[in-house]
Amino acid sequence: MKRLFLIATLVGAAPALADEGMWTYNNFPSAKVKEKYGFEPSQEWLDKARLSSARLAGGCSASFVSPNGLVMTNHHCARGCIEQLSGAKKDYIANGFYAKTEAEETQCPAMEINQLEQITDVTETLNKATAGLSGKPYSDTLKAKMSELEQACSAGEAKVRCDVVTLYQGGKYNLYKYRRFQDVRLVMAPEHAIAFFGGDPDNFEFPRWDLDVTFLRVYQDGKPAKTENFFKWSEKSAKEGDLTFVSGHPGRTSRGLTIAELEYQRDVAMPKMLFTMSELRGMVTEFQKRGPEQKRISNNLLFGVENGLKATKGRLEALQDKKFFAQKVAAEQELRKKVDANPEMKKKYGAAWDEIAKAQGQLVNIRKDLAFVEQGNGLSSSLYGIAKMLVRASEELPKENGQRLREFNQANLPALQAQLLSPAPIYADLEILRLTFGLTKMREELGSNHPFVKKVLGKESPEKMAARLVKGSKLCVLKDMKGSKVCDVSVRKGLWDGGKAAIAASKDPMIQLALALDADGRAVRKNYEENIDAVIKKNAELVAKAKFEAYGTNQYPDATFSLRLSYGSVKGYMEDGKKVDPVTQMAGTFEHATGEEPFALPPSWLKSEKLLDGATAMNLVTTNDIIGGNSGSPMINKDAEIVGLVFDGNIQSLGGEYGFDESVNRTVAVHSDAIIESLKKIYGANRVLEELRPGSTKIPSVPTKPAG
Repeated sequence: MKRLFLIATLVGAAPALADEGMWTYNNFPSAKVKEKYGFEPSQEWLDKARLSSARLAGGCSASFVSPNGLVMTNHHCARGCIEQLSGAKKDYIANGFYAKTEAEETQCPAMEINQLEQITDVTETLNKATAGLSGKPYSDTLKAKMSELEQACSAGEAKVRCDVVTLYQGGKYNLYKYRRFQDVRLVMAPEHAIAFFGGDPDNFEFPRWDLDVTFLRVYQDGKPAKTENFFKWSEKSAKEGDLTFVSGHPGRTSRGLTIAELEYQRDVAMPKMLFTMSELRGMVTEFQKRGPEQKRISNNLLFGVENGLKATKGRLEALQDKKFFAQKVAAEQELRKKVDANPEMKKKYGAAWDEIAKAQGQLVNIRKDLAFVEQGNGLSSSLYGIAKMLVRASEELPKENGQRLREFNQANLPALQAQLLSPAPIYADLEILRLTFGLTKMREELGSNHPFVKKVLGKESPEKMAARLVKGSKLCVLKDMKGSKVCDVSVRKGLWDGGKAAIAASKDPMIQLALALDADGRAVRKNYEENIDAVIKKNAELVAKAKFEAYGTNQYPDATFSLRLSYGSVKGYMEDGKKVDPVTQMAGTFEHATGEEPFALPPSWLKSEKLLDGATAMNLVTTNDIIGGNSGSPMINKDAEIVGLVFDGNIQSLGGEYGFDESVNRTVAVHSDAIIESLKKIYGANRVLEELRPGSTKIPSVPTKPAG
């Protein structure tokens, strides 16, 4: 791999160097930024940036870019909505979408956007509640106290979401209070061909020429929401050397994990994941060859599989790098020596690493049952997922909030209900394909004599069982509505409202199967949570506290899909002895095109080539520290103005889950100039332009019109 690891903060032992760190907003190193770049973000600046940032509940980032609820994110973050609104007659993935009027803005069937309004440190409260506890009592008390804090924070308001966020592997806990938007509408999306130009071959690469952007709008009470805080558009183009900030929601890093945890990822989890995803990619690729409709309905699945496959390969190769892993081992040994040298620290923390290692050993023994009996790897079906959630809801909701499974706590219910009752289409052919694959893998991994396999399959083959379940279920009955297929969810609503009695009386085969398997899944989950997860959490908390005592608190925590701010600059890098320039130009998009997928430009671009200024910046790279989940993050300058839209990292950044090397790790973004140039001269999206840059629509008429 084209990767170097010159990492100082291997296990969070020392303060971050260079531009490293995905920092929480309540512990941002403003003085460090001033020392390197001459600009110190004030508290007012930080508050505005925080409130102008947004999170897509499905796993991406976004930002508010107008006072009227306009939200900018990546096309690949919104493609689920775009696909759900499409049909055979109106394929918005292929042809793009633009609402010329407010009335044409179309609601996404299942999307939630969150705005972080407040952060409260609740570490002392949770530490006091769990003091002296371990195992099941620790797990139960921690879960109950988290739910209590979240419920008190939201006070039952559907428009408020509160989450206790675990930081530093349990060294600290923050309570995040969000404003929740569940009426989200599609405003503008370009064609997939330009949003993912270069496809999988160019994914995680640079130079790039992608317009990976989509505009949404949040509504409140049926009207565009008023958003007082939003990022304005920069009038100045970002150029080499400019200071940049990325405000987004990185999904997960593992820089603070112990060696035992990293070894499990390297030797067990990731190799198995790669095998499974490779097989799934082949299956979906074959399915796409059956016809254009099969290709359309499975594009989103294939995109996710290919993206995950490439990312997992990069992470695995990072952990297999002997020099890098030796540095991780040395850093852990250094910390343990400091602990052992101090009798008081040794008494408090000395056994933590060994306890985590023991728990990881137990995880190896139950991992297959956990994956296939409880986590649904064998029953990989949207319909079964809905059935399982309905069955569990009927059992969990009558309980006290603190006694429920975490996913059913009061703070999560609005999002959970919206997900269950979403009319997003579920296509039978694709469901049968996925379920057949999952059942086959379950039988392979657990063995045909495993009690759970016998209970699930009986004497049926995976193919026959999948077809019977999917075709017999009424949890989604597809209806055609103006060319777009949506689910009739009346059966789901009846089961949700009817609770346990309705579930017990249901004859739906998916519900019956979920009922039959619920006890098996709960038993595996109980064992995992009480005997493995609780041990890891408790001892990871001790390791984190040992780091604080040894090295202080001037550190950033691992990413947890909570809002973070990173700083860096527009900067190229060296690869294979050659300099990679930090900015590409629009002219290069046409030079890179071949006319064949995935390098085929959409007709709107081919028609507009002569209208465009080829020197306009297209994509750029910066030294900002990011990870998956940052997709859709705004890239801003020191004036808190948009200069780019994050959509990827380069290939060297794939090891960023475990460490950061400023010499080669890069954030990849759509340049703000490319977004304006394409909205203006290709799509004629004057309504969006006017919101981003008031007065910018005074331009010559545009002959091309966007599809949709």
